[in-house]
Amino acid sequence: MKDLVTIIFNPMGKVVEVERGSILLDVIREAGIMIHSICGGHGECGTCRVILNKGKVSKTSTRYRKWLSPQEISEGYHLACQIRVLSDSEFTIPIESLVFSPKILLSAEMKIEDIKPASRKYLIEPPFLRTGEQGLIRLRGYSGPYPKVDEEVYRKILSIKDKEPITATLTMANNYPEIIDVEIGDRTDSNYGLAIDLGTTTIVTLLVKLTNGKILGSISELNSQITYGEALVARIAYAKEPEGLKKLQRKAVESINDLIDRLTSNLGIKKEDITDISIGGNTVMNHLLAGLDPAYLSYVDGNEKVSRNPIIRKAKDLGINANTRAYIYCLPNVSRFLGGDAVGDVLASGIYDSNELSLLVDMGTNGEIIFGNNLWLMSASCASGPAFEGGGIKFGIRAMQGGIEHLKISPETFEAEYTVIGDTRPRGICGSGIIDAAAEMFSVGILDFTGKIVEGRTPLVRRGRDGLEYILVPTEKTAIRRDIVITQRDMDYLMDSKAATCGAIIVLMRKLKISIYEIKNLYLAGAFGAYADLKNATKFGIFPEFPNAKIHPLGNGSLAGAYTTHLSVEKRKKTKEIAEKMFYVDLLVDTMFSDAYSESLYVPGRKEFFPNYGF
Repeated sequence: MKDLVTIIFNPMGKVVEVERGSILLDVIREAGIMIHSICGGHGECGTCRVILNKGKVSKTSTRYRKWLSPQEISEGYHLACQIRVLSDSEFTIPIESLVFSPKILLSAEMKIEDIKPASRKYLIEPPFLRTGEQGLIRLRGYSGPYPKVDEEVYRKILSIKDKEPITATLTMANNYPEIIDVEIGDRTDSNYGLAIDLGTTTIVTLLVKLTNGKILGSISELNSQITYGEALVARIAYAKEPEGLKKLQRKAVESINDLIDRLTSNLGIKKEDITDISIGGNTVMNHLLAGLDPAYLSYVDGNEKVSRNPIIRKAKDLGINANTRAYIYCLPNVSRFLGGDAVGDVLASGIYDSNELSLLVDMGTNGEIIFGNNLWLMSASCASGPAFEGGGIKFGIRAMQGGIEHLKISPETFEAEYTVIGDTRPRGICGSGIIDAAAEMFSVGILDFTGKIVEGRTPLVRRGRDGLEYILVPTEKTAIRRDIVITQRDMDYLMDSKAATCGAIIVLMRKLKISIYEIKNLYLAGAFGAYADLKNATKFGIFPEFPNAKIHPLGNGSLAGAYTTHLSVEKRKKTKEIAEKMFYVDLLVDTMFSDAYSESLYVPGRKEFFPNYGF
């Protein structure tokens, strides 16, 4: 008989029973509580903080000392991944540790002029004629090759063949016609599909009417894999553990199914009428959803092993709540860390169809950099880290209520004026706010060109546990009852992220022998492009100045790519062409990257790339 203890989690009031000796982070995960865990539970990020109110725990290591101050330890703070519960206990999960639903950017502009979805419904023309082993099936309005019909569907046809009219669902998802279902009655207008952005952090879903391309509903929620690690390498590592891959696959499916349940319930649509699903996700997310072992993606030679063909599965094989025979199409991947989401960005931007030289940047936990035009495409990915999304920063949060999204620092008083998502008291600072903070601190002289905080100019710069820190918001003005600060450790992490991003761009520019003046279009995908202040991003040196480029905020290119390929078989063919055409540079083994990275460890960078701000 198991030795169980009772755990209470506040402020949500959740009560669970677990085996004595369980790691607290595992308990939190199984309880369905969304908590930050960037490193995946290895004591290497300090984000899974909890407060022990009562009960006994044992520490599994001394790593917590790196992340918790003596005062916090005296107040009962622990890292959930570094303690085991030994008795009935009560914990408070502080607001800064909880993951809330972020501010969602739905999509780029999505227009399909010629709607030809992979899945369509046709009436079966009577009479149903038998010729050989199977009957001859004629579809009204269809003139393509004779469709494949598996035995199960054929038996269903035989069972209802005398009950006219009969509607057949025909799909081209596998590049050949296949009847995947039949129904009694004229159901040709009841044909729906899902376009999904399967993000590392967030999953966004559109429910689309396939007869006209109309978006009937949109919804999003956090990817419940997040508590197993916010970084892709953490997910890969967890997938190597016993049952790890199955658990991550199940979590992704549960998140998608929850969104499907809510959409279909709100709109009064039967799940059986969802006959096609198109998904944009990075390479790791695509592997985890399909149940493919991602271990090989940890190694450089994994680039050669990544298939550039789309992953196609049936809904019933993955457990997705749709028509069981519906096909799931994942936009094709290019390399280990440049996947279908980036291909979706290219498709949405149209750079593959333009004779002008363009640059596409999609900044998230993993940064994607793509140069090209209608003749060629060159790409790279960089470990920009989650800093630009608020991750890895002491008081960083994702773009959600309570997050400081923009700010200015007075050159006279050095005090910050800021705007907060939800117009409430701040509880942290999100990615766009962090970029503003870095650029503003540099502008007013409390950050030098090496990324070091400058002491002595204002009492708002003080010494803290992580070195010098700048008080962005004093205790009395915050929602968390303590100062919100930018620490030197934060700046070191941000400098590393900005150097990786700018260095990646510089490497590709040097390989292509192009200057900043030759770029005609700059496409900025994702939340970074929608919310970040471009002038501050350039002033800080995240990417070079491009004086002749038109700036195009792209929105959610991954979702736009999923939607586009959802409604056009031709666009699916185009994504495969894009993936196959794209030349990928792996910066982990490229000798030019270390020099470019080192050059970019200054604010903003060399005059060659920053003529107005550089040195």
